[in-house]
Amino acid sequence: MEELAREAGIPVRTVRFYRERGLIAPPRREGRIAWYDDHHLARLRTIAGLLERGHTLTGIADLARTFESGRDVAEVLGLGEPTEETPVRLTPEQLADYFEGEVTPENLAAALDLGYLATDGDEIVHISRRLLEVSAELVREGVPLSTVLSAGRRVREHADALAELFVGVMRSHSTETEPTQLRPLARAVVDAELSMAFDRRLRRDDGTGPKPAETKTPET
Repeated sequence: MEELAREAGIPVRTVRFYRERGLIAPPRREGRIAWYDDHHLARLRTIAGLLERGHTLTGIADLARTFESGRDVAEVLGLGEPTEETPVRLTPEQLADYFEGEVTPENLAAALDLGYLATDGDEIVHISRRLLEVSAELVREGVPLSTVLSAGRRVREHADALAELFVGVMRSHSTETEPTQLRPLARAVVDAELSMAFDRRLRRDDGTGPKPAETKTPET
């Protein structure tokens, strides 16, 4: 414990306090000797980093329990599964910096459940750099992270339906095009339709576009 405290730059009594609070795992014991390893040191550095960012010890303990319940990165990404997205490895402190004040146990649990985040030892892996950057930008623009994650869940449902539609069409009517070749074609269609949908919605909100058709109920 003395060696661990020296490496972490904190008093031994602080390490002992963290052990009693369950903030670090018990050491491996051999007789009367307790062995701490790099995982304990990484956890102590994470605790120090999160404390500097305004998190409380209770909040850090809740985050740690949520983090430890997450799925392994191999389970989320799928071993050998092709993807165009670039995963990003983050420490818990780096994740807190991306979403300042928004990394709560509830939001972390939601992101883990969606499969946006996975665990790999002492690191967190985000499945997509693009999604990470866009989510952080939305939060910087004032959108709560909980709202971003809720919207992401709904987008996931629509995206799955669109993928099923495109793959089904091509498999039914083409014997030459591989499903992976659909990606640029599908993206072009979805991007164009989404752009036009934005235009229609904005014109309607501004009062310059057609309003949804009203239905009349026959009088009795």
